[in-house]
Order: sequence, then structure tokens, then C-alpha cells
Amino acid sequence: MFYIGQRCSLEQLPPDDGAPTIRLRDIPMKKAGALIVSILLACPAFAADQTREQKRLATCGQVFKEIMDIPDGIPKDLLNKAECVIVIPSVLKFAFGVGGDFGRGAITCRTGQHFTGRWSAPALFALEGANIGFQLGGQATDFVLLVMNPKGANSILSSKVKLGADASAAAGPKGRTAAADTDIVMRAELLTYSRSRGLFAGISLEGSTLRSDGSANKKLYGRDLSARQIVREGKVGVPASGRELVSLLDKQSPKNQSDPISLKE
Repeated sequence: MFYIGQRCSLEQLPPDDGAPTIRLRDIPMKKAGALIVSILLACPAFAADQTREQKRLATCGQVFKEIMDIPDGIPKDLLNKAECVIVIPSVLKFAFGVGGDFGRGAITCRTGQHFTGRWSAPALFALEGANIGFQLGGQATDFVLLVMNPKGANSILSSKVKLGADASAAAGPKGRTAAADTDIVMRAELLTYSRSRGLFAGISLEGSTLRSDGSANKKLYGRDLSARQIVREGKVGVPASGRELVSLLDKQSPKNQSDPISLKE
């Protein structure tokens, strides 16, 4: 298998089938040059073959990286106490008397019985909602949701949940030094953030619903799997399209700093 240049990602190359690695120095110069050209020409073809689900998962990683680079963004101490992270890129908000939110993204949780391990393979998720009120036009918004306790994580991974009813949700505080011990933060099962038109803020998503995107997960992993099987039971490894998101979380928040007692409740 070859890895030439940075524009050919791991996902754009065929999987490693155990074949021996070919080193360019073992190939005559003319043949090596032709081989390099053929590989570079093939990269766009591999990119074109990337499925919608793979692109969606890769976008989650890109969006999360951009949000974590915002100076006045998600407080690090809150991320360190989160059991799961949900990233929903470019939610479209639409309304003409009745408004709604519709988005597709992914969830990943810390592994281990008590959420103390590395971040899991991601499961694809959907955010949907409805609200009453007159709104004009549409607006693309990225969302990041922090799941702050095992109860919230288990609820979200078990079934479709309505935020504010089945799972308590609150607009997350922002800023690297934002207080994480306020009553609203301590009571919330989810803290929600949004980025729209360059602005980043905590935002209320009460009334919206979260659910596993079963058909998308089947296309991504090649078989029927529940979100719990993917995230909590480790039935699959991290796909290439999800490596940026998971590796960034492993780097940014390698250890769960929640109260150990709370994780065992």
C-alpha cells in the first residue's frame, strides 16, 4: 500500500489486505515515476467513490476541529467531563409560520463500563425538531452537544429522545474559563452549542429530538447495528472517515474528569 502526498487520505485508498509494502526505492526510476503518476491520478477517483455517509462523518471531524479552534469556545473543563459528544454539521432551519430543524451528524462516547476509556467509533445520528413562530428564510447552523452524565448517554443511545422532556438540555456556557459548576450546567444532561455565520454561542434546543440514523449506520458499517452496539459495545472499529473526529477528541480530552462516583450511578 502506498501513502503519497497529503491529498490522498487513508479513506481514499483501498483497505490494507496484508499485502507486503512496496518501497519506491526498490522500483526502477522510470517505473517508479509512472507508478507515482498513476497513484496521484487515481486519488480523485477514490474521493469520488466516498459515500454520503463517509463524507458526512468526515465533515463532523472538520467542524469539530474548527469549533475547538475558536478561542472563546467550548470550555475545556466541560469537554473533559462529557461522556459523549454529538456533532451535527450544517443544520438547516426553515420556517414559514411553522419552523423546524433538520440535521445529520454523529455521536461518539468514551469507552469502558464507566466511560473512562478512549473515544468510541462514531454512530450516525439525526437532529429533528419543530417550533411555532414566524421566521423568514433559512440558515445553516453547526451544532455540538455535550452529553454530561451516563443517564443522558444511555437515554440517547437507547431510543429517540425529546430534548427538554426525555433528556434535560441547556444552552452551554462558552469561553475557556466559563464556570462549569452553575446549577443549570450541573443539572443538564446535555449542553448545546451552535455556530452560525461565524458566531459561536450556547443555544437552547428544547423541543428538538435526537435519534439514531439506522439506515445510514448500515450503509457506513455494512450491516445492521444499533447506536449502542457501535458506541458502547465496540462491535466495529473507527472507520477512516471518523478518524479525524475521534483522534481529535482523544487528543483534546484523553481522560474523563467527571466525579468517579457519578459515573457509577
